[in-house]
Amino acid sequence: MTEIEIHGTVADGFETVREEFTAAMAASDCGAQLAVRVDGRTVVDLWAGDGVTGDTLTGVYSATKGAATLVVALLAQDGVLDLDEPVARHWPEFATRGKDRITLRDVLSHRSGVIGVDGGLTADELADDRVTARRLAGQRPYWRPGTAHGYGGFVAFAIVGEVIHRITGRSLQQIFEERVRAPFDLDLHLGLPEALETRYREVLPGLADPEELAAFWTSVPGPQSIPGIGYGLNSTPPLDQVAFINTRRVRALGQASAAGVGSARGLAAMYAAAVFGLEGDAPLLKPDTLAEFAMPHSTGTDLVGGPRSQFALGFEAKGLRYPFLSARAFGHAGSAGAEAFTDPVYGIAFGYTRRRFSFNWSYPEHDRLAAAVHRAAAKVDVMRG
Repeated sequence: MTEIEIHGTVADGFETVREEFTAAMAASDCGAQLAVRVDGRTVVDLWAGDGVTGDTLTGVYSATKGAATLVVALLAQDGVLDLDEPVARHWPEFATRGKDRITLRDVLSHRSGVIGVDGGLTADELADDRVTARRLAGQRPYWRPGTAHGYGGFVAFAIVGEVIHRITGRSLQQIFEERVRAPFDLDLHLGLPEALETRYREVLPGLADPEELAAFWTSVPGPQSIPGIGYGLNSTPPLDQVAFINTRRVRALGQASAAGVGSARGLAAMYAAAVFGLEGDAPLLKPDTLAEFAMPHSTGTDLVGGPRSQFALGFEAKGLRYPFLSARAFGHAGSAGAEAFTDPVYGIAFGYTRRRFSFNWSYPEHDRLAAAVHRAAAKVDVMRG
């Protein structure tokens, strides 16, 4: 195991989390951050790796969907969005080719069948949610809407964002900035300002030995398969996920499915603001809204992602992903290894980022870190009680 210097602090009772983070860093060559709040109090703030500090910003990929879903939840809570209205009611062009009855709930729970387009979307098109939305408007779903679910990894929030723009006249990114990021000065951006580029550190490709890579490539989906379309492999050239977020235009536009840029502190603070409140402010989400968006909607076999799927509404159902958490836990991970969630029952808001992909998109440290945080939080709660 590689010796690596760990920076940052943990509160009393969370020393085992530091030990687990140290072990995870020794077993990988990634550079990472871990931030945890419990009942609004910062209890873990750790980082390690070349070029990584506590305020480093990097690509969080689909952890972005947690930020985008928070905007949807706020607008639904305000009565601006009706999740069970057809998308086409506000976006008539979307009604073509069997999509007239698809609702926002279908899209948020990945049941719409609209996961890409024939011929693929270029990285340049995917960078801009409105361009992507125009391409999706003319596409036939890849399965009958509502009959199955499949992860719309790069396009789901282009659809959601277009509906928001049609109703409010503003982008999902603008609303996130005004209602979530700026009020709490979060280090989490859907559209990274040029002035903050000096804090960005590029995401690195995964490492593997030749035998591991050979075995891995036998499992990669064909470009015209449903998983291949969902992961952007049907474009020419196939989508390069590593290069995607390392492109300035992608970061600047901040597409709402996978182009967020932030830190572990920013992810944890966002979930704390949503569920527990920050700096004495009330939580952003009311109990009924939390219950609706944390409720599992699509579980089991995912036509894009495989057999172990656990989706709530926009978020992932983290109580199913991590059985030691409560049934109300929710959040979203990202393909380069980011993980973020909250557990309203245990008072946890968790944020983790890493700079390097795993070559096979497997991140076992998530399980160990989440379990260590949960054990420490539960023990501290018992001692307080």
